[in-house]
Amino acid sequence: MGGTGVSASAARLGIWRGLIFLAYLALGQRWYGVNGLTITVVDVECVSQWVEYDQDLVSGNFVVVEKDNDWYVDEGEEVELVVTGPAGGTVTTLRSSVGDKFEFRAHRRGHYKFCFNNPTSIAEQISFSIHVGHIPQATEVAKDEHVFPLEVKIAQLREALESISLEQAYLKRRDIRHKKTNESTSRRLLWYTVLEYVALIGVSLLQVYLIQRLFSKRIGYNKV
Repeated sequence: MGGTGVSASAARLGIWRGLIFLAYLALGQRWYGVNGLTITVVDVECVSQWVEYDQDLVSGNFVVVEKDNDWYVDEGEEVELVVTGPAGGTVTTLRSSVGDKFEFRAHRRGHYKFCFNNPTSIAEQISFSIHVGHIPQATEVAKDEHVFPLEVKIAQLREALESISLEQAYLKRRDIRHKKTNESTSRRLLWYTVLEYVALIGVSLLQVYLIQRLFSKRIGYNKV
């Protein structure tokens, strides 16, 4: 009977611990989830992200979705992303005309600034995602020695899932960019084709007019 009572107590304790871990996981996803936004960059645009703990892993990506001009031909101009830390120093720099991914360790807590520089005069629509990953350390909270390793494993699993989600979002935005590029190219080709037909019709009409004038002059000469 005593063994049964101990087993029931252990089971109840396990259930409560499981509920606590699930709540922690949910809160962790809320606090450290992927932050995505779309911004229009004409010259320079900056966004900031607060990092709560030292050595947190900051990852993300950006995709140049489209330009606000269907007639603009991409000549390889690259959008520049400059990341600066709380002290103002440059953490990392990326340059790409289509998009790229980044990842770095935050050496100290604080606000990290992400600035996009557009080298062209055409507005760029940029889709941008940031994720701040955090794995609990033993010094942060005092917990049961058997509970803490499980909490770390859950945090690691959460970060793995967030990484997959971030990659999927990046690929989806790249697919959207390719679709918009194809649509823009199709519109340009359509207008080019229309202009070609208009030019051919104009040249044909001009030739008919010139030929008519040429024959009318010859008839006039013959009458004289």
